[in-house]
Amino acid sequence: MATSKPQKKKMKRYYEEKDNTNEPEPSKAAPENDKILEDNLENRNETNSNRIEKPRNNKQISGATDPFPGSAPIHKKQLSKYDRPRKTTLDKTYMYRAKQQFKAHEEKVQLAVGLSARHDVLLPEEEGYLEADEGQDTCTISQEDIAEAVDITSGSKHFKLVLNQFGPYRINYSGNGRKLLLAGHRGHVAAIDWQSKNLNSEMNVMETINDVRWLHTHNMYAVAQLRWLHIYDSTGMELHCIKKFNDVLRMEFLRYHFLLATSSATGFLQYLDVSIGKEIVATNVKSGRLGVMCQNPYNAVIHLGHSNGTVTLWSPSMKEPLVKMLCHHGAVRSLSVDKTGMYMASSGLDRKLKIFDIRTFRPLHASVLPLGAGALCHSQKGLLAAGTGNIVQVYKDTHLGPPQVPYLCLSVKGPIHGLQFCPFEDVLGIGHGGGFTSMIVPGAGEANFDALECNPYENKKQQREWEVKALLEKIPPELITLDPTQLGEVDAATMEEKHKEQVERLGFDPHEKTRFVPRRKLKGKSSSTNLLKRKKKVAHERQREQIKMSLEDQKANEHNINDSKAPQSHRTTLDRFKK
Repeated sequence: MATSKPQKKKMKRYYEEKDNTNEPEPSKAAPENDKILEDNLENRNETNSNRIEKPRNNKQISGATDPFPGSAPIHKKQLSKYDRPRKTTLDKTYMYRAKQQFKAHEEKVQLAVGLSARHDVLLPEEEGYLEADEGQDTCTISQEDIAEAVDITSGSKHFKLVLNQFGPYRINYSGNGRKLLLAGHRGHVAAIDWQSKNLNSEMNVMETINDVRWLHTHNMYAVAQLRWLHIYDSTGMELHCIKKFNDVLRMEFLRYHFLLATSSATGFLQYLDVSIGKEIVATNVKSGRLGVMCQNPYNAVIHLGHSNGTVTLWSPSMKEPLVKMLCHHGAVRSLSVDKTGMYMASSGLDRKLKIFDIRTFRPLHASVLPLGAGALCHSQKGLLAAGTGNIVQVYKDTHLGPPQVPYLCLSVKGPIHGLQFCPFEDVLGIGHGGGFTSMIVPGAGEANFDALECNPYENKKQQREWEVKALLEKIPPELITLDPTQLGEVDAATMEEKHKEQVERLGFDPHEKTRFVPRRKLKGKSSSTNLLKRKKKVAHERQREQIKMSLEDQKANEHNINDSKAPQSHRTTLDRFKK
């Protein structure tokens, strides 16, 4: 005879409700227990309903309510660091859909600004400046003292290259700050890894060199030689000789557009698309020799300095200058625009160093330098380096007041021919008649870099992936404008013009609220087809009336003109048949 095994009792979890099926029914003699049970069930239902209705931010943590619901607030100072002024106005000229798009775009921008400010905690590096003792200026501190005070790696960044045979030298750092190009005026070209002091390539082109620039990677660079523009690879092998670009004096590479902008001695501003190897635009500036040139890193607009003291701003989509400013009483010697694109520094033959606000195109302040600045350069943190003769002076907070006492000073052997701050490093490269000097400038470079945009420690695989991604995200040259924020806005004037043309063409306003509404008829005469035909008939009648009135006005004007031309004494009855 089979015996049944006793079933094991299932263990209950703490979140499961109690099972009351096996419990004995409450006796009628205990009404108080029934009342207590009902009260407990009602309280449980109320707590469940409250739990469902509570928002997500007020959820309980470890059995207790969160005393600080929602995300943590962000300080206004952190928000102002990433926020930029935008001029989005939603007036009556915008349609409802455009307003909704503006609103959604504004919410995305504010979300991005908030996330950027909130993730400042993840950026551990901070920039540091020199702090002098009481009664001492930082400009009196020598480079040897700075190199001894810092660590060995940072101290090795101050060095000198004695190259007094083929100078003066023009210099250029790569986008990530790892490679350095040296180009002597007498034909010497060298590409080195300046941190490890390894020489990648060296040659002499046996021709005068005016300027040199790295392209999108440190595998190719452009050299503006005496006659034509030449492209070389990192080993020094010549890849291209572009004869359309002749007598080039200065060059600027637009990183996000893959454009090489050149200014020549013949007065032409030319753009070369290095991704396809073709000339995009060639503009005759009509201002003579173009020996002063810089770019605005914020909007990729080219700034040109001329011999009559004016500075012009150019875009490849325009044949005329976007802005023309009178900056100096003499010829312009050098130009530089800071990273934010708000301030421009210029120096001229009148020995004045002026700071301009590009948003208003007005000078903020000016100061007189004893010898005048022949070379200017802005760092990533806003420091301004000025080369006067053989002395380099670095100024701090030039947009707040006129530069008076320099932040740092350095004397080199030979006249200064080129200045550039190394990206993501507290280093200023100086090219002069005696060679090259690397100067340590504390607080000049950006302490935190975006590895997806520009990585100083990238390997070959990361470099190839970045190059493919950059080519896919290449910005067309037509989008280079003075105000990049206008690209996401609606041109209200153009919409009004299109609306006016549409009204003139149709003879009625299709967006008018008081439109013709046909009266409904019986016996099936108010179908959708008949209603549409009646609307079109009324629209055509109005259009015919307007055309007839315009023709009558035109004939009346012609008749008045003929009457005024014909003299009264020679008029005959046949004149009225003349056209």
